[in-house]
Amino acid sequence: MGKERLAVPFENGCKALIIYVCAGDPSLEVTAELVPALADAGADIIELGVPFSDPVADGPVIQAAGQRALASGTTLARVLDLTAALRAKMKMGTPLVLMSYYNPILCYGLADFGKELAAAGGDGVIVPDLPWEEAGPLQKILEGKGLALIPLVAPTTPEGRLRRIASRAAGFIYCVSLTGVTGAREELPPDLLSYMERVRRVTSLPLALGFGIGSPGQLKHLAPLGDGFVVGSAVVQALAEGGVARAAALVKAMREALDSI
Repeated sequence: MGKERLAVPFENGCKALIIYVCAGDPSLEVTAELVPALADAGADIIELGVPFSDPVADGPVIQAAGQRALASGTTLARVLDLTAALRAKMKMGTPLVLMSYYNPILCYGLADFGKELAAAGGDGVIVPDLPWEEAGPLQKILEGKGLALIPLVAPTTPEGRLRRIASRAAGFIYCVSLTGVTGAREELPPDLLSYMERVRRVTSLPLALGFGIGSPGQLKHLAPLGDGFVVGSAVVQALAEGGVARAAALVKAMREALDSI
């Protein structure tokens, strides 16, 4: 399904709730329980984070989750196996997107990665440390399998580069809300409206706003700005503090906030 499945949550003007989890935190068995629970609670797209030893874009909450996942023996190969198991177990259309730094994918082999992700029922990949100008080889392989390489843009992305990224993007465009690492914030930048308008002028793809979103109240406030919203650290923290039930309860509250607008 790939790119086609990713389009469904955005149809008919729906606001997509995109939830990041760190695969293997605290174990792959818990992640296998967590993902269906989050889908049932209202997550439209789920990002499976591949833990990495040098997570340059991650704040302290996701860094700690990555360390727990690495300690439990989580690897890219095991995350691909988990993706296949989730797709078979869930028997549902919820898109599954891997979020991985480039080194694990490069070491795995681009062709093998694309083939196995497609076979597992994954739909796309986000690679936060892969410059778009160097993404061609991976993008070609993913496109050949019907998968999306989802780009990230930032408030600092120049107009010309923004247009080049948008011209080759697939799935949706991940609009990073601020300069810095992941993590829930009390306040987000005041110029998000003009930033999102600037991105919208160069693409017809859905725009998903992420980084810093941590509460249902923030989601309700931000809802007019984007087509989808990415929540990661707050859910990862909820899982660490209260297990699957607390994480699912937070996602349910966020879904209700989006649905109330």
